[in-house]
Amino acid sequence: MTATKNLLVEVFVEELPPKALKKLSESFAGGVAESLRAQGLVSAGATVMPFASPRRLGVHIGGVASAAADRSVSQKLMPASVGLAADGQPTPALLKKLAALGADASAVPSLKRQMDGKAEALFLDSVVQGATLADGLQKAVEEAIARLPIPKVMQYQLADGWTSVNFVRPAHGLVALHGADVVPIGVLGLHSGRSTQGHRFEAVKVAIELRDADSYEAQLRDDGAVIASFAERRAEIVRQLDAAAAREGLRPIPDEALLDEVTALVERPNVLLCRFDAAFLDVPQECLILTMKANQKYFPLLDANGKLTDRFLIVSNIRPADPSRVIEGNERVVRPRLADAKFFFDQDRKKTLASRVAGLAKVVYHNKLGTQGERVERVRAIARAIAQQLGGDALAAQADQAAMLAKADLLTDMVGEFPELQGTMGRYYARHDGLADDVALAIEDHYKPRFAGDELPRNACGVAVALADKLETLAGLFGIGQVPTGDKDPFALRRHALGLIRMLIERALPLNPAELVSAAFKAFPENHGQAQAEVGFFLRERLVGYLRDAGYSAQEVEAAIEARPEHWADFPKRLQAVRAFKALPEAEALAAANKRVGNILKKSDGSVAPVVDASLLAEPAEQALHEALKAVAPASEAAFAAGDYTASLQALAALKAPVDSFFDQVMVNTDDPALRANRLGLLAQLHAAMNRVADLSKLAS
Repeated sequence: MTATKNLLVEVFVEELPPKALKKLSESFAGGVAESLRAQGLVSAGATVMPFASPRRLGVHIGGVASAAADRSVSQKLMPASVGLAADGQPTPALLKKLAALGADASAVPSLKRQMDGKAEALFLDSVVQGATLADGLQKAVEEAIARLPIPKVMQYQLADGWTSVNFVRPAHGLVALHGADVVPIGVLGLHSGRSTQGHRFEAVKVAIELRDADSYEAQLRDDGAVIASFAERRAEIVRQLDAAAAREGLRPIPDEALLDEVTALVERPNVLLCRFDAAFLDVPQECLILTMKANQKYFPLLDANGKLTDRFLIVSNIRPADPSRVIEGNERVVRPRLADAKFFFDQDRKKTLASRVAGLAKVVYHNKLGTQGERVERVRAIARAIAQQLGGDALAAQADQAAMLAKADLLTDMVGEFPELQGTMGRYYARHDGLADDVALAIEDHYKPRFAGDELPRNACGVAVALADKLETLAGLFGIGQVPTGDKDPFALRRHALGLIRMLIERALPLNPAELVSAAFKAFPENHGQAQAEVGFFLRERLVGYLRDAGYSAQEVEAAIEARPEHWADFPKRLQAVRAFKALPEAEALAAANKRVGNILKKSDGSVAPVVDASLLAEPAEQALHEALKAVAPASEAAFAAGDYTASLQALAALKAPVDSFFDQVMVNTDDPALRANRLGLLAQLHAAMNRVADLSKLAS
């Protein structure tokens, strides 16, 4: 490569969609750099700095060559038998191929003959001239623009009035600088130069003539009042938010998505403190917080106890000497939003949740699964069955009431305006109706966990209804063939399955998953035998992923799962025991022996009962193994019964020597049927003792 300089590319556009800006920036910068790297114009380790603001996409790349180095290329033409006649002269096929590559018959003597598999082939060696930066950058920018993840493409006309361009927003400027030199390229009907624009209102200069690629950030900051780096602008917003909140003795609510969106809305952030009427604090704070964040992009402030205050922060894009007009304007705008929330809350409380349940019969859940009213009845049946197991009649009655009311808030004005508040508003309205606190919490919590890492339901009633809701969803949708495929999971069934698994394990519930799935399918009148098996397998797959994410190896997880414990709450302790067992010096030999025992028992005719007649133990090695089992098994079984799976497995270490001797000295499949049956019975006893906690054969290498 020739001498290198730093490169800057910027596309100046009208305001970009804020929720997409971060992805657009990363895609544009990565696409340009990747293409230049593929063309040999930049090294693999070159620094790539993306730039993004509401009106620009840019990238700064270090160490870009003005031209790529020439490359030697050896190109396969065709088999020698096809390209050369018997006398060695080129065939018409070879001459045609050479002509297509810009060569002629004079190149034939220089062709190489090399083996290509089993046949000899002809190869043409040539030197390919390296791409110039102008050509390479033209290609790179075109490819990067074509690959942009544009949420909605916009079509607009150029100044000539005839030519149409498709892009995310109308583009008005293109900068391409290699050091201080303009690289001549053209895209979106624009030709590259060195001129850009700064802040729409506060720039010192209308047009900014960039000196070179490296002065871009500084010139935009000084002359354009723009922080070009998305990451730097975001960090500045966080700094100002924290400082403004600290001055009031308050704290902002962490919200990464809102931070990204606001960063994409401003070019030079200015955080200001605003207030609203404290009377609105009578409305549930979740409603006020959501309307301020979702509709106005404001940052509500909480006190030390996590309670919402009457103060909030805004991120302005201007810095007037007197910000009072900006503050007053935002306070005026937020008032009707909060008034709407108060109106919805007051109106909703005029009707009880119970009075709304009948209306769910008019709300379609799924065209193949009926209405929300029908779904509620199914969830109630499943929730009663689960709660009966967890807490008897009293809990079953509570769970039934919570399940009946859980979806009623879908018909309220507040949830109609803010669907994100479903469940949360149900809790408020249930308390207003005088329902028990456990029922109110269960109405809110039956959606939990909503996402990875979310908290679980807070009480047994909530757990029962949450399990029922997720089981009904899985059974219903699998029953009509709506199974997740690849990365497509429109009904979030993987999330539902993971939530179910988390509750079973992290709440240590004494529930059998297979029985839960069966109970869920009984709520549907149709026979879904195959779908029921599919749900069982689906849950097992998610269980494997959950346990792997907890840090256990594939071998450890498979060993524990193959033991098929009745309650999945056992898995953490079983896996800890398996890991401790693997650390024993005897573990590898016992795992291999266990695998061998399992194979022998599988090959035997029929099932083998774990019964041994001591009088038929002829060989000293089988007698020793029998005695060792009698000594070890009671201690192992007692530890297992007490839930001490680690001690149960570690007790098996004493079996290594007698097991090794048995396989060295005893022929299991002897000709004597009585001896053979007795030895198989001994191995069946050994197999049962070794695989109570986990299938140790899965640990064999």
